[in-house]
Amino acid sequence: MERLTDDTFADPLSGRLFPVLATGVQWGLERTQRALAALGDPHRAYATVHVGGTNGKGSVTSTVGSVMQRAGRRTGVYTSPHLCSIRERMLIDGAAIEEERLLEWADEATAAIADNGLSFFEAVTVLAMYAFAKEGVEMGVMEVGLGGRLDSTNVIQPEVTAITNVAMDHAEYLGNTLEAIAREKAGIAKRGVPLVTAESAPEIVSLMRDRAAAVHAPFFHVDEGAIRDVSVTREATQLTVTSPEWGDLSLTTPLVGRHQAVNAALAVGMLERLNEAWRPTRDVVLEGIASVVHPGRDEIRVIDGCTFLFDVAHNTAGVVSLVDTIDRLELPRPLVALVGVLGDKDWRSMLPPLLSRSDAAYLTRPPTAPLDRQWDPMAAADLVDSITLVRVVPDFAEALERARGRAGGGTVVVTGSAHSVGPAMTLLGLDPLAGQGRLPG
Repeated sequence: MERLTDDTFADPLSGRLFPVLATGVQWGLERTQRALAALGDPHRAYATVHVGGTNGKGSVTSTVGSVMQRAGRRTGVYTSPHLCSIRERMLIDGAAIEEERLLEWADEATAAIADNGLSFFEAVTVLAMYAFAKEGVEMGVMEVGLGGRLDSTNVIQPEVTAITNVAMDHAEYLGNTLEAIAREKAGIAKRGVPLVTAESAPEIVSLMRDRAAAVHAPFFHVDEGAIRDVSVTREATQLTVTSPEWGDLSLTTPLVGRHQAVNAALAVGMLERLNEAWRPTRDVVLEGIASVVHPGRDEIRVIDGCTFLFDVAHNTAGVVSLVDTIDRLELPRPLVALVGVLGDKDWRSMLPPLLSRSDAAYLTRPPTAPLDRQWDPMAAADLVDSITLVRVVPDFAEALERARGRAGGGTVVVTGSAHSVGPAMTLLGLDPLAGQGRLPG
């Protein structure tokens, strides 16, 4: 494998889009609201839906966007983080905005962004909302970045809102109990706007129902009992879900995993709660779900005889879903894990389930992670080296090369963070944008 320079994984476009921005997490909606007001409130130029939650929200956002695109609506999809290019975060009809046009919209938004001291995420959110308006989007499908109540995406007035689930993550910002995290996420509920969730814990569902009642939002719960006949293969997930609007739907999603059956059912729950003017037909729902593209989520590729499974699982619940997928598939052995986690994640809980399925593991540093969020893979290895054969290789490119060599004709599972999956794709010559923008048929 080619030896790479320190800036191999850098996205040069990010530095060209914005002026110097505030660092870290900035809470509150005021800066975003002021910047948008200075730009003429572009987020009010089109309808929106809003998707929050701990895990799966990007998959649900992309699925709803795919259906609305299939329905013939010019659709903007906003997700985060990106794997290789910032252009992945804002897609229109499934395709990235052309670089020069995005630079044009960023140039027009620069003064509003700089004058209001926006952070990087706030700036990208404002740029996406502005670009969607300039590009004539009819429906914007927006994923929450962090939390919900104070997340900069929470300036929209959506047609429907969803919360996928609640798990422990970002405790330093959202609280160290599930109830505290749930309250932050439920902060995206709006008066009169349907709120749909696929959360399974009764006490968290009750908390969300109470929040919805407090703001007079109709509340709907997607019960896992409505999901049946789930089949997971390397190519797709099949399921049947019962919908009050469309009856029994036999769905196929190219997103792989038992958890993707739940995500697909939640997307259906959102779509059927749209008002009649926006609600797609039954056939469009089936076609749109079958067409969704969302790279890096249990994505399987075979490269020169070696199977790669890419998954951005970055918390314990995400790893549990990944392990469930591994257990359901007959992946070639040996199975070698390449893991790079951020230092503020609960890697002590994340590593054991994955490593218990692995024949060997390489722990490495995610090369695009901020310096203040790097983990210590050596300390992690000391905790888990009794589970399987563990090697620490701090240099990411070398770690990938060694994992690939050890797997041979087996499988390499690349996981732990988008900051690991994206660089691995770059090294392997994979472009997450290459599959975007295409609908079959």
